[in-house]
Amino acid sequence: MYSGYAKIIAGCLVAGMLGAAGTAAASPGEHGRHAGTDRLIIKFSTDRPNPEVASELMGKRLGWTMRYQRATGVGTHVLKLDKVHPQADVQALASQVAAQPGVAYAEPDTILRRVLTPNDPGYTNQWHYYEPTGGINAPAAWDQNQGAGVTVAVLDTGYRPHQDLAANLLAGYDMISDPFVANDGGGRDGDASDPGDHVLAGECGGGYPVRDENSSWHGTHVAGTVAALTNNASGVAGVAYNAKVLPVRVLGRCGGYTSDIADAIVWSAGLPVTGVPGNAHPAWVMNLSLGGGGSCSRTMQSAINLANDQGSAVVVAAGNSASTTRLATPTNCRNVITVAATTRTGSRAYYSNTGREVDLSAPGGDMRSDYRNGVLSTLNMGTTLPGADAYAWYQGTSMATPHVSGVAALMLSAKPELSAGDVESLLKSSARAFPSRCSGCGIGILDADAAVTAAINSGGSDGGDDGDAKPCRGRKCR
Repeated sequence: MYSGYAKIIAGCLVAGMLGAAGTAAASPGEHGRHAGTDRLIIKFSTDRPNPEVASELMGKRLGWTMRYQRATGVGTHVLKLDKVHPQADVQALASQVAAQPGVAYAEPDTILRRVLTPNDPGYTNQWHYYEPTGGINAPAAWDQNQGAGVTVAVLDTGYRPHQDLAANLLAGYDMISDPFVANDGGGRDGDASDPGDHVLAGECGGGYPVRDENSSWHGTHVAGTVAALTNNASGVAGVAYNAKVLPVRVLGRCGGYTSDIADAIVWSAGLPVTGVPGNAHPAWVMNLSLGGGGSCSRTMQSAINLANDQGSAVVVAAGNSASTTRLATPTNCRNVITVAATTRTGSRAYYSNTGREVDLSAPGGDMRSDYRNGVLSTLNMGTTLPGADAYAWYQGTSMATPHVSGVAALMLSAKPELSAGDVESLLKSSARAFPSRCSGCGIGILDADAAVTAAINSGGSDGGDDGDAKPCRGRKCR
């Protein structure tokens, strides 16, 4: 039945189970490090008989309200501004103050806060967040931002209502049009839950002869990496744990059609799709942990372009064939952020595709010697049909991709005006170097803290409407 159609399959490999889930609770929000300050520190180059008067006169000259607070033990003086201003604005003021006669230097009185260590018991097994060699430096990023206000669409197998994830799930959509592929008794509908994707040998045609005895619950695993509930003393942590996940079901039994995935991209971006209700939560980021062989189709490229035009950053997996990304799609499409997989040691994962299409790498794991070297996230205990909540280690570029999607959400939460192109550029410019040479793995390994810092300090593009006569839809209008 699939002859003549492009099939897309999920890009994960084997899993090791951790066990059933506990009870979830709401995660607290925190203000971010370097989010802003209302104070300035100044050091005069000469003794001032009245630093209070001098400071306030200087503020008037520069057009700022600055009230003298106190002298410090190191010989500097603290000035209070009228309100909390963005860090970049206070830094610009400090530069102006430092250029005034009689001033040795000036700097923002930066507000520092504790570096967050989640209390989720599974977090200690999530090396991919915090270990310095193979991790993404997430704790320092969380001290700046946690993703509030951002929607990440996960285009995958759907979701299970996992207790460690459900509070961060929005009402998504099942975009699978073929009832056989959907495996839930019908075609497209408003239920994006995952009924299972197991298949029997030969059931998917000659091009897919294997027997997948167990359902993968792939979308639930990916979504957990993006935004599992965090600091709830239960389960695991998510990269952008205050963001929301929009589950969009595009993969079922035997994979998913390109036409359905393209419609899902368009719908996720907030644009209309015939026969489908409008999307009330346009995605700022889309995660596509899926792929197949061949060139980028015109249909897929058109959908990606439309999503980018609406401000959605499209993040895709490089693929698990240990081959070239030139022959894998949608990796070889334009205007996507392509992610290869690295291991706990920061080296290329043996299965990861590589090539010039790759933008950067992120932890995907390698469980050949120890399953705990994989990526731990939310899953389901069911074999073919859904069962109890669980957690599991998976490996694959599918697991690397949601790390990048989650960090993109942190960046956009910190700087909403960033365009999709800005997000890609800043992710790449902030990536850290590989521990050893990794040809075709992109510019470096994802660094969450550096990426969020780069976003905060960037100018950003205009995220609003372009001013033409067309109706404004999608993330750019919100």
